[in-house]
Amino acid sequence: MADLQRPTLCCCRKVLTVPTKPTEAPRALGQCHLVDVASASNFHSFRLRHFHLDLNINFALKRMTGWQVLELVPVQPGVRSLILDTHPSLLIHSIDCKVPGASGGPDHFLSLSYRVEPFTDYGSSLNITLPAAVIRPHRAFRVTIRYTTTDGPAIWWLDTELTCGQTRPLVFTQGHSVCNRSFFPCFDTPAVKSTYSATVRVPDGVTVLMSASRSAYSKQDRLFQFSMEYPVPAYLVALVAGDLQHADIGPRSRVWAERCVLTCAVSKLGGSVERCLNVAEELFGPYVWGRYDIVFLPPSFPIVAMENPCLTFIISSILESQEFLLIDVIHEIAHGWFGNAVTNATWEEMWLSEGLATYAQRRITTEAYGEALTCLETVFRLDALHRQMRLLGDNNPVSKLQAKFEPGVNPSSLMNLFTYEKGFCFVSYLSQLCGDIKKFDTFLKAYIEQFRFSSVVAQDLLDFFLGFFPELKESCVAKREGLEFERWLNDCGPPLCEPDLSAGGALTGPVQRLCDLWGVEAPDHQAIATFDLSTWSTFQTVLFLDRLLDRSPLPQEVMSLLSSRYSALLDEMNAEVRIRWLQIVVRNGFYPDLHRVRSFLHKHTSRMYTVPLYEDLCGGVMKCFAVEVFYQTQARLHPNLRKTLQQILFHAGPANASATDPPLLDTPTEPPTSGAIALRDVNVSA
Repeated sequence: MADLQRPTLCCCRKVLTVPTKPTEAPRALGQCHLVDVASASNFHSFRLRHFHLDLNINFALKRMTGWQVLELVPVQPGVRSLILDTHPSLLIHSIDCKVPGASGGPDHFLSLSYRVEPFTDYGSSLNITLPAAVIRPHRAFRVTIRYTTTDGPAIWWLDTELTCGQTRPLVFTQGHSVCNRSFFPCFDTPAVKSTYSATVRVPDGVTVLMSASRSAYSKQDRLFQFSMEYPVPAYLVALVAGDLQHADIGPRSRVWAERCVLTCAVSKLGGSVERCLNVAEELFGPYVWGRYDIVFLPPSFPIVAMENPCLTFIISSILESQEFLLIDVIHEIAHGWFGNAVTNATWEEMWLSEGLATYAQRRITTEAYGEALTCLETVFRLDALHRQMRLLGDNNPVSKLQAKFEPGVNPSSLMNLFTYEKGFCFVSYLSQLCGDIKKFDTFLKAYIEQFRFSSVVAQDLLDFFLGFFPELKESCVAKREGLEFERWLNDCGPPLCEPDLSAGGALTGPVQRLCDLWGVEAPDHQAIATFDLSTWSTFQTVLFLDRLLDRSPLPQEVMSLLSSRYSALLDEMNAEVRIRWLQIVVRNGFYPDLHRVRSFLHKHTSRMYTVPLYEDLCGGVMKCFAVEVFYQTQARLHPNLRKTLQQILFHAGPANASATDPPLLDTPTEPPTSGAIALRDVNVSA
């Protein structure tokens, strides 16, 4: 394996060369007639070998200006145009390509004609006319596009006051699912992978990071250079630039953050990253990306975490909860195999990344921290899945693993717990069919080896599974009555079966017993007093509060007793615990604790904590209170979040809207929220 170690950023001048023979992704088995309705591009007509970005970041204007070079090979005869995904916010200045000279003469550059046409609400198509001189079967050619980004959904500009340290502005990109077409023109489909490189110029004192395997820095030119040597889809190209410091936490891992966050991040992670990487390698084979670095972003980061190769993005708000942080990091580590190395070929089968990554996350957690913790976390997530199922109804098509959507539908609207948890249950069922979890580990390792750097469809996975276990194929397990593979993929509703989680009983049992004690008309105070929440783990406490929330509305006498027993204790716990108690307070109209809601919303400005509370507050007579708090805090909210909350406060429909209703979101980068099912309940690795 090539050395992918990212050098320490230094003050020397070092030039990275573009690979002349980039690694090419093998074509997966099931892609012969693949259609991606979320892409306007003609990606079937070309093989993208490599692309290079050359960008200048201007914080004052909130723009990136530069050019992109695409190295392409025609694979279909008679093609005379190149169609890429783009976005109305991306301004194209010019396009040209290198044309071979006549009779062996020197090459020259030819300006190309192009047109930008509407495609969907989340993008446009860039149609480039190609001269016959460059279209030679299976011969590479290069196209250069000069452009400027403006206010597209992929690029998030944070003014200085919105950063944690408030020393410099910061910018980051978020490409999942179809946002990077506003960052650079591309084949914005997970079916296409390529290597890439980048050169980025920034003001003095700004550090740039990208999801790349190699980097170098020239202090003299204020220039950062990056190279990703293995093929990745467009949505996994990511950039962050700001006042970032670093600390090593392992032989191949480094934490990046603003200085005021760095010490906390290092102390919370400790040696857990390298420990989990080692466990993952034992289970699923080599970690091929070289580095596993983490950058902690300010609360304006719109999701919890994103699995960008070599550089996971995580919201700094999650640092409050050690357990949630650990599970989120393990989930993103799992994506190094499932999602990044082997990717779903279309967004209609997102479970191939998220369901498998969730299964892998839990295998890693079990091996590293024990089965009881894994079962507790799984029970907590499956509770959230069934909560979402009750809101959506059993026949909602978004609950399918193969969720078909019409052209124009934003794939991010399909980002829900079914992608993760129903997908996890199906993978767990496949594991149970083997009769030995270690055998299934061996299968997953072989699956990664077979399809590494490919994009796959469900049929690829299932065909390989049945081929790996011929005895299962012979016994027709794919058509076992009531558990047919076809039903798993295409039936609406909850999972057809769930794994045995009894190994977590020592942790989940007390939670249910305490819930039952509070569920009667006259709670037994003596029995309740035997339960000490201060000794519980975070996952036990949030499971308890979620189950209380499910029982709301509660009698006011019960709310008074709950508040007197737990409010002060919960005030001392992390935000994942407190928001759940505050949702109970709001949904039950318990005014004595409303000051705690105000304090929480004044402190927390991230989407995953604000949106669920504002949605609940707007569901009743507390709307005036919500408007008041919003006006007191809006200056500290990112403009995108501010718009979302304005929509909730001043244009919202009924509270606890179903996830199938139009999402109250201003960007397509995150899933819709729904009552107690908040962004924090989805390991968005997106």
